[in-house]
Order: sequence, then structure tokens, then C-alpha cells
Amino acid sequence: MLITNIVLFAFSYLIGSIPFALIIGKLFYNTDIRAHGSGNVGTSNTFRILGKKAGIIVLICDLFKGAIPVWIALLLGSDIPVLFFGLVAAIGHVYSIFLKFKGGKAVATGGGAILAYAPLVFIILLATFLIVLYTSKYVSLASVSASIVFLIVSLITRDVPLIIVAVVLAVVISVKHISNMKRIKLGTEPKVSFLTEKREVK
Repeated sequence: MLITNIVLFAFSYLIGSIPFALIIGKLFYNTDIRAHGSGNVGTSNTFRILGKKAGIIVLICDLFKGAIPVWIALLLGSDIPVLFFGLVAAIGHVYSIFLKFKGGKAVATGGGAILAYAPLVFIILLATFLIVLYTSKYVSLASVSASIVFLIVSLITRDVPLIIVAVVLAVVISVKHISNMKRIKLGTEPKVSFLTEKREVK
């Protein structure tokens, strides 16, 4: 099982590192998403730059990046808490080996891991994200809010693996959004239209 777990962790990191936003942008839109908008290779920047269709595809891909390692670990009966493999995938998304250890902000990939491990918790976090996004129009604020609610919910469940992952993700997501929070305070953070069709790149 030791070798299996090592292979699973390596697989989790590698699948998490796949920059779907960059791949889809270059293959289908002839656009390097890193050169536009926030420069982030994640779902929100994809929606902003490439539009709704590309954004939904990247969202699904990034969710599966987090969910697949958890599902595989469950199928193989790993003796390590399976959610940890999803966490490693989320870390891979943030520090991608394919992008010189740069990447996204762990929101969608982390969400996928939670979806696979605790669907009810995922629904609560998704509701939080959508409510904050709809009312504020700030993706960054919605992301940070969901990560904080995740931490609170995990403490209520008393599920130790869930708490550990919630702490790590809350820290990573909050740190990755510090600049966004500063821009919100200054009033310079761009707002988004809810599920907008608009594209910045032609």
C-alpha cells in the first residue's frame, strides 16, 4: 500500500498541475490567458477573458482534477484519508510543475476534492459562493467567503481530515487573494456579470 499511496500522491499532484485554462485558451482561442485579465490560469479568469463556454469547460475540468484522485483512492482502499489526495491536486493547481510552480488559486480544484469526499459540504460551499458572487459581483470575495465557511463547517463536523484540508485551503485561498482584497478596499477590483457571455479577447 505504501507504493500505491506514493503513486497516488504523485498522480494527484500531476493531474492537479494540468493547466486546463491555458490549454483550452491556446488550442481553441489562440490566447495565452496568462497575458490577459488577472493573468491567473483558473476558472474566473477564463470566464472573464474567454467567455461562458470556455469558463464552464475549465470549471468542470478543474473540479474533476480534485475529485478524480479522491475517487481513485476510495476505489483502491487507501489507508490514508482520501481527501488528502484531493488536497495535493489542489496544491498542484496552485504550484503547477508545468508552469514553473505557478498556477491558479485552488478554488475549483479544492471544490472538486470536497465534492468527491463530502457532497453535502460542497453544496453548502457552492451556495455560499453563489450568494456572495451574486450580491457582490466579486469572485475573489466569494472564494474567500466559501473557504471561511468551509473551515467553520469542518469544525462542526469534527471530521479531522476535513478540518486539516479546510485549514490548508483557507490559508492558501486567502493568501492567494490578498491582492484582490486590497483592490476591493480601494474600489479597483473588477466586478463580474453573473455568468456573463462577454469576452475581452476577440
